[in-house]
Formats: sequence, C-alpha cells, structure tokens
Amino acid sequence: MFILADVLRPEPLNPVAFTIFGQEVRWYAIFILLGVVAAALIGYYGFGVRLGANSDIVYEGLTFGLISGVVGARLYYVIFNPSSVSTFWDIFNPRGGGLAIHGAIYATIIFVIIYCKVRKLNLLIIAEIVVPVFLLAQAFGRWGNFFNQEAFGGIVNGYTTGPLTDAQLIAQRETLHRLLVPNFVINQMYVTDFRGLDIQPIAGYYYPTFYFESIANFLGFLVMMVPRRFTRKLYLGDGLPIYLTWYGITRFFIEGMRTDPLMLGNLRIARLTSVVFVIAGIAIFVLRRVFKYKLIPSYDIFYGEQSASIWLEGHPPVPKEKKKQAENQDDSEQSNQQSDN
Repeated sequence: MFILADVLRPEPLNPVAFTIFGQEVRWYAIFILLGVVAAALIGYYGFGVRLGANSDIVYEGLTFGLISGVVGARLYYVIFNPSSVSTFWDIFNPRGGGLAIHGAIYATIIFVIIYCKVRKLNLLIIAEIVVPVFLLAQAFGRWGNFFNQEAFGGIVNGYTTGPLTDAQLIAQRETLHRLLVPNFVINQMYVTDFRGLDIQPIAGYYYPTFYFESIANFLGFLVMMVPRRFTRKLYLGDGLPIYLTWYGITRFFIEGMRTDPLMLGNLRIARLTSVVFVIAGIAIFVLRRVFKYKLIPSYDIFYGEQSASIWLEGHPPVPKEKKKQAENQDDSEQSNQQSDN
C-alpha cells in the first residue's frame, strides 16, 4: 500500500541543478542555454560557414541576441503579470521562471533587423537561418518548465473535488499514457503546489502542455528545414511567415489548456497574439507571391550551386591583420616596381 502510494504520488524533481559559489543554477536556465547552443551550432555549421559567416559575427550576434531575447521575455511577462514581482529587483530575476516567449519573439525580431542593418548583413538570408533554429531553441527551452513544474494544463480527467483516490490517480496516469506521454514526464505532472495559480488546488496529475508544445515546436523546425532541401518553391524569407503560422496555431490551442495564462482583462494574451501571428503569417506568405517580391529559392542559396553570402555587397569588412598584410604586400610590390624602373 505504501509503495503504491509513493508511485502514485511522486515527489517533484529539484529545479536546481547545482550550486556554485553560493548561487543556484537552475535547470530552467540550463535548457535555455542548451537550446541556444543547439540553434547556434546548426545555424553556423549547417549554413553560416558556407555563406561566409565568421565566428566573430556568430559570437557577437548570439550574445546580444540572447540578452535581448531574455530581456524581452522578462519584460513582457512582468508587464502582463505585475503581481509576480514584489520588489523592483525582482524584475531582473527570471531564474525561477517568469519568461514569456512572445516577448522574446518580438525582441529577437527587432534585434535581428537592427543587427543586420548595422553589420551590413543580408536580412533575408539571416532570417532564413535564424527562424527555424529559433523554434528548435524553443523546443529545448520548454523543458525548463518541466523542472519548474509550470506551464501545465488542467487536471487530467477533469476531476473537480479532492483528495483523489488511488483508483482516480491510476486512471489519470492511464489517460496520459494513451496520449503517449513518457512515464518520467507523467511523474513530474503530479502537482501539489498551486501558488500563483487561480485554480482549485486538487493534488493530482495535470496535462503537460509544455511537453505538447515542445513536440510541436520540434516538428515545426523539421517542417521549415526539410522541404526547402527538396523544392525551389520555398523562398528566402518564407521561414518567418511559416513560423508565425505554425507557432500561432500551436500556441492558440495549447493556451486554451494552460492554467497560468497571462491575461488582459478577460482575454488570454497569448491567444490574441497567436491569432495575429497566424493572420500575419498567411498574409506575408501569400502577398509576396502575388507581388513577386524577391522570390529567391532557398534551395539555390543553401544547397544549390549559386554563390551566395550572408554579407551585403562590399562586405564583410577585412580584419585588421589581413588588411595590414595586404597593405604591406602592396607597399612591397610598389617598392619592387620602383627598383625595376
């Protein structure tokens, strides 16, 4: 009986991975970084090297892009959930959660546009590299919610009163198994802490909406990456409208299950944003074909024989060392010419 009770009512995992110099390092942060690293490696070695990217641009863009994304995600969350912070400094402390992906999306789009302008990079090519791997990074990041035991849906099987019996808990686990949820995820979905949630506190199993979204994000990454390798009907810049449509639809349905949505009055902010994403994505995808705006096949740039570069014409800038070597070589050639004369 006691063994069965322990199995049916597992303890949650520790959200802290380790402590270093007295500071907690949480799994949430680790999975965000894993997503960023995976995205950077695929973007750079999969496409960037072939198109003339250098490590300086990758490190610089990645660093400032990550900072802008986290800042945007945190500010967006705090703006629509001000009760989550009790002091001014809490605004700058997202280690335990409290990041909104839509804020990161807006901030990253703005950053990429500005960065491409400043560094003289081809925006369409950069966007076509960044957008798919950004969705992959999101798939990784959702696993931070797993360790924090957050971003979950309603109670499985819709029970309205507690405490739940062993038979009811077994029925909940069976329901999640039928949804192909792995056992280790099911164990973490036994929730007893409902702080900050406006729901009836019934200890039991809840739908892992973070898991469903992570799977959908990974599938979306494949949808953007695989077809363009085999067709010339997808063009540079199509990644963004496909992303907006795919993630908009995904998040619209996921948000309907969430128990911790950001609200604006009676509206779920994420659902409203998702509708805007879908409309914008479809409109961009269709209108650029109607007006034939820069219809350059992605296949030709990433996989074909066509010579292409992430840099606009006249760039990249020559590194100082190479520039100095070139100047010395020119001086040497001029001296030799004078000697010959």
